[in-house]
Amino acid sequence: MFIDLGTYYIEPIAEKDAWKLCDFIISNADRLKRYFPKTLEQNLTPDLSAIFTSIYTKRYLENKEFLYKLKDKADRKIIGLVYIKNTDWNINQAELAYCIGYQYEGKGYITQSVKELSAYAFDRLGLKTLQIIVHKTNLGSLKVALKNGYTWQKTLAKEHTPPGETALDMELYELYNKKPR
Repeated sequence: MFIDLGTYYIEPIAEKDAWKLCDFIISNADRLKRYFPKTLEQNLTPDLSAIFTSIYTKRYLENKEFLYKLKDKADRKIIGLVYIKNTDWNINQAELAYCIGYQYEGKGYITQSVKELSAYAFDRLGLKTLQIIVHKTNLGSLKVALKNGYTWQKTLAKEHTPPGETALDMELYELYNKKPR
């Protein structure tokens, strides 16, 4: 799967991406520590990133979890990540989670990527419901969900516990596949 979006593209993470993934994670560690602590801790060194990319390449091939990199065409750097995760094939539902490098924030990369990957999840993976779980203070992530037609469903009490913090209530947004299969 490859989606060309002009100045950048989306494709599944691959084992060859370990060094570039580590660079992305380390340069954005402060941005990732609250909502992506596991991804951060699993990519603190190139060796850890090699293990991480190997695991996620395998999960992708097994249709368990799908991790996509956003890659700048000009310098070939990873500029963001989008997960299709917590996939429940019994009810055809999954969650999207995403992050963007600090240099690329506010430029629409994640909004466009979520649009493309939502369509891909519905059309190619056959999913019927997609979820985005966001904290109410994460305004950028909230805008991504709303701009892509995700609608608020409910507050999930104590859904996420960032490192060193108390559990946070999170907001659940969903998008439904309206196309008949």
